[in-house]
Amino acid sequence: MSDHHHHKETFITKYIFSQDHKMIAKQYLITGMFMGVIGVFMSMLFRLQLAYPDQSFSIIEAFLGKGGEGGQMTPDMYMGLVTIHGTIMVFFVLTAGLSGTFSNLLIPLQIGARDMASGFLNMISYWLFFLSSLIMFLSIFVHTGMASAGWTIYPPLSALPQAMSGSGLGMTLWLVSMAIFIASSLMGSLNYIVTVLNLRTKGMKMTRLPLTIWAFLVTAIIGVISFPVLLSAALLLIFDRSFGTSFYLSDIFIQGEVLHYKGGSPILFEHLFWFLGHPEVYIILLPALGITSEVISTNARKPIFGYRAMIGSIMAIAFLSTIVWGHHMFVTGMNPFLGSVFTFTTLLIAIPSAVKAFNYITTLWKGNLQLNPAMLFSIGMVSTFITGGLTGLILGDSALDINVHDTMFVVAHFHLVMGISALFGMFAGVYHWFPKMYGKMMNKDMGYLHFWITAISAYGVFFPMHFIGLAGLPRRYYSNSAFPMFEDLLHINKVITIFALIGGLAQLIFLANFFFSIGKGKKSVQNPWKGNTLEWTTPVEHMHGNWPGEIPEVHRWAYDYSKTDDHGDLWGGQDFTPQIVPIREGEEEF
Repeated sequence: MSDHHHHKETFITKYIFSQDHKMIAKQYLITGMFMGVIGVFMSMLFRLQLAYPDQSFSIIEAFLGKGGEGGQMTPDMYMGLVTIHGTIMVFFVLTAGLSGTFSNLLIPLQIGARDMASGFLNMISYWLFFLSSLIMFLSIFVHTGMASAGWTIYPPLSALPQAMSGSGLGMTLWLVSMAIFIASSLMGSLNYIVTVLNLRTKGMKMTRLPLTIWAFLVTAIIGVISFPVLLSAALLLIFDRSFGTSFYLSDIFIQGEVLHYKGGSPILFEHLFWFLGHPEVYIILLPALGITSEVISTNARKPIFGYRAMIGSIMAIAFLSTIVWGHHMFVTGMNPFLGSVFTFTTLLIAIPSAVKAFNYITTLWKGNLQLNPAMLFSIGMVSTFITGGLTGLILGDSALDINVHDTMFVVAHFHLVMGISALFGMFAGVYHWFPKMYGKMMNKDMGYLHFWITAISAYGVFFPMHFIGLAGLPRRYYSNSAFPMFEDLLHINKVITIFALIGGLAQLIFLANFFFSIGKGKKSVQNPWKGNTLEWTTPVEHMHGNWPGEIPEVHRWAYDYSKTDDHGDLWGGQDFTPQIVPIREGEEEF
């Protein structure tokens, strides 16, 4: 790797086609943030439609053109916005913002490696992600309409180009974009796995790895197992759309015309989609949980409680998440015995999830809490993970799920447990590792403001949504005025929309803080949070290869905080002991 220090880098090799994992992490983060702005803006538009279905808004006409003529949204446009919002947030913001950004940034730095196993593969992975983001973004402007089958793109809407306006070119671009995204994810995941297994520095045993690295490693393994299944689902869908096959279609009638399709089943697509779709929840959540472990331990100035139990829970969640996909399909006419099997495996996930939640709470208990923005978002993440997870017990039970399936209750559940929790984990990671990325500090007061408005708004949106779901309000209906029994729920929808608009606008505080701090932020010291992990031993100024001399050797685990000797005094007079400090005489190693 020494040759990296000698050749001169040009602007293009340093900032665009970079093979340095730190630069690629920034590229993922900023691309994900751009896509996030689009995804959140879309949700603000369709929330306006839900709260004020009969009113005209000039902003709707300005941005949606034909789909919002006269300031009112068409049903097709509403469905398109819901579809692209879901796709962008799940795949292009949370998957890329967490795995793409933090796996790239932290894996080499925290395991003591000069870079990823393959810098070239890493670069290709990002540019495929960028290309898929670009195609998804451009599909919004297709003349016939963006993809409109929900983010789960169930056939026949997604399989018949003539089904509705959003089933045409917009849907084709969606499928092409996702195929490229999956290729990018697989390349990234394989790189992460090989790097963690093969490139750890001397002394960095698997049991000394920070929990962030365990989370990224297991996430990458789930991705390698489950993403190819979605690719096969998308390819078969392309065959049905373009080559006349019948994998997902049978006995279809459109406007009185009998189509030739025979023998296929849309339920096959559901099986293939959810075999990725459920692990995808944990592909998003596990990195956020790993980041939260690191941030909570560092800012509570305490060792993480139950380190091995946390690793076990990560592995148990990963295993169980791949065998529960059928709980998304309880209403498909599934054999009741099979439904009971999926119910059992789904409810089992509550055990490792509870282990994580209790371990976070126990780590916080009697800690010397440093309530900076990263810590607040981590505590917020534990809160939303618990509250969102509790409603999962209802949806995981086949007898109870049938009553609330496809209502706003489901939307409230998965936004809290997956969307908001993962977003909070991502914000915690950005605030915590911003000094490592840019050598500057973010503004703390703006961080506090961002947290409180975002947290209150998140609960303001999704807490009331559970109740309109229990009242039976279906999801994906652009207006409920056609159903007199739902008229009383309109005022709750207005409350939800007001909180959604406030929460969406609050993200401008974060964006302003982020970009202002890159240019004008206070210069960071080498170890601003007094952390133990290896990334804080590298110089503030970036260099390709991470460490100027030898890579440091590791002697202990990552969580030796507030360690005392036999007399109750702090070891070495400080409340943290970096991993590179040798074990002292008489000191017990965890």
